[in-house]
Amino acid sequence: MVGSASTLVVIGGGNMGAALVHGVLRAGRSPSDVTIVEASETRRRELVETFRGVNVTDAVTACRDVIIAVKPADVAEVCALAVACGATRILSIAAGVRIARLQQESGAGVRVIRAMPNTPAVVGMAATAIAVSSDCTDDDRAWACELMAGVGMVVELDESMLDAFTGLMGSGPAYVFYLAESLQAAAVAEGFDSESSAHLVAQLIAGSAALLQREPQHARQLRERVTSPNGTTAAGIAVLEARHMHDALLAAVRSATARSKELGDA
Repeated sequence: MVGSASTLVVIGGGNMGAALVHGVLRAGRSPSDVTIVEASETRRRELVETFRGVNVTDAVTACRDVIIAVKPADVAEVCALAVACGATRILSIAAGVRIARLQQESGAGVRVIRAMPNTPAVVGMAATAIAVSSDCTDDDRAWACELMAGVGMVVELDESMLDAFTGLMGSGPAYVFYLAESLQAAAVAEGFDSESSAHLVAQLIAGSAALLQREPQHARQLRERVTSPNGTTAAGIAVLEARHMHDALLAAVRSATARSKELGDA
């Protein structure tokens, strides 16, 4: 089946592109109204098996609304192809590619939106920031928010804040996984086997996150509720404070933010 101008065209069928397709289908869009453009023949076969009824092709077809989910180095070529096929609204999730560049590559009359989802999009639990070009309408904002809400929560930010968002939320899953990795090692050191350690730590983080979701503004209070004076948790927290874990996390976010700015300026 060949896509029509009303079809949502997703260019790039990698993990994030596929996650977005899962999201729009969960939100109720008909598979026949989605086209995935993917260069790899092997990956196209996988996508056909995963998304029954979705058009999967190796070439950009007639389109109006496009999601660009390719590597930053390929954005210029993909924008040109999309516009040549009729695109008038483009949402890009390419890391580090700024709105000015997207506008330059797309040309006049094309509204562009930059979105930054993080990797929990693959399980529908992303945090995504969007920033829109000056000619975008409220309808364009709503369209982008609806698309990205299919994989999690969405916030609209000025583009100047996207580097900080990347440093915190884009890189943030790795910080959490690093914590999990360290706690698993600690569990093994205390006598648990590696399989039990992995399951226990995963449950620890999931349960703690659920409490934090319920009271997101009260992280400090939640910590204090667990930390009885002179108890076991207080002994552990004292070590983290002595080793400056708080400062290390602040420095990690600051460094990742600075690197995001450098990549955007390159």
